[in-house]
Amino acid sequence: MAHQWRGVIREYASRLPVNESTRVITLGEGGTPLVLAPALSALTGSEVYLKVEGMNPTGSFKDRGMTMAITAAVAAGTEAVVCASTGNTSASAAAYATQAGIKCAVLVPDGKIAMGKLSQAIAHGAELLQVNGNFDNCLDVARKLSENYPVFLVNSVNPARIEGQKTGAFEVVDFLGDAPDYHLLPVGNAGNITAYWKGYREYSEPYESETAGTLPAVSTKRPVMWGFQAAGSAPIVAGHPITEPDTIATAIRIGNPASWAQAEAARDESGGLIDAVTDEEILEAHRWLSSREGVFVEPASAAGVAGLLKYHAAGQVPSGKKIVITVTGHGLKDPQWALRNADGSDVTPTKVDFDVVSVADALGLA
Repeated sequence: MAHQWRGVIREYASRLPVNESTRVITLGEGGTPLVLAPALSALTGSEVYLKVEGMNPTGSFKDRGMTMAITAAVAAGTEAVVCASTGNTSASAAAYATQAGIKCAVLVPDGKIAMGKLSQAIAHGAELLQVNGNFDNCLDVARKLSENYPVFLVNSVNPARIEGQKTGAFEVVDFLGDAPDYHLLPVGNAGNITAYWKGYREYSEPYESETAGTLPAVSTKRPVMWGFQAAGSAPIVAGHPITEPDTIATAIRIGNPASWAQAEAARDESGGLIDAVTDEEILEAHRWLSSREGVFVEPASAAGVAGLLKYHAAGQVPSGKKIVITVTGHGLKDPQWALRNADGSDVTPTKVDFDVVSVADALGLA
């Protein structure tokens, strides 16, 4: 008999640092669709799937990690949490803190924050402070705040976040029956590529569970990991921090990723790569997903698809493989880009008279 999805902690409790007495803070996150992408599959000759993380409760993959982080905060007896955010983390932290009945403080960089994300944090009652600096400055302040005051840091530098986010890899394997050949995703603060690789590693070998003993391997292989940064915010590609990162993909506009070393390990251990895609390539992929696959994402979420299109054009995407691409956040997070044509002009509706013939003419049905 089918059961109601219970959130990632309860579904994967044997593989997470929780026990029967843990008070789980959940909004039913996870269990997101793995959608076959027919147009990308036809283009590449491979079987391409989209892991649509915009279907999480607050509209992004951040909820996977946040359920664990806020659960850990409650277990530690804290009454307040803090995070630095380019938007999605703030929305998630505020929602889960509200569910837990604790306070949430959010530090966001000045400018270039999608209002759809800020509105979520505000709606959930977060104390929102806009810092005169970039994301990296915000994270530095948030770290120091948690070290010197009674607040709990819930950014992805908190290992509980990575534990929650690794469940995305579990779901992919559970759906496909094995790991894919390639897994592509955007790279900003680099927690997600770190977490997916951790999940794939743990599913491919026996796992020593604190509550269930030794669990057997679930998958027979691990994927090659391909991560993509925005060209104006690509410190891992450049090999040094970017002082003033700049990209329309606000969710990955980060110049000094907290999980830099872990992302490089995921790349190297999997035989993969981390490369950059331009804003133009990101917006092209954003339009592709909406118009050809029926999946609406925020621009940063399209970076993995932009990478696939870029590498296919260069003849570097193999055919006959299974490829999964994580699209990380819903398009309603940052909808302004959907209202622009490819040439940058505003989309405007076609005006017609109030009669069926005019409507049919406009639709080319006459």
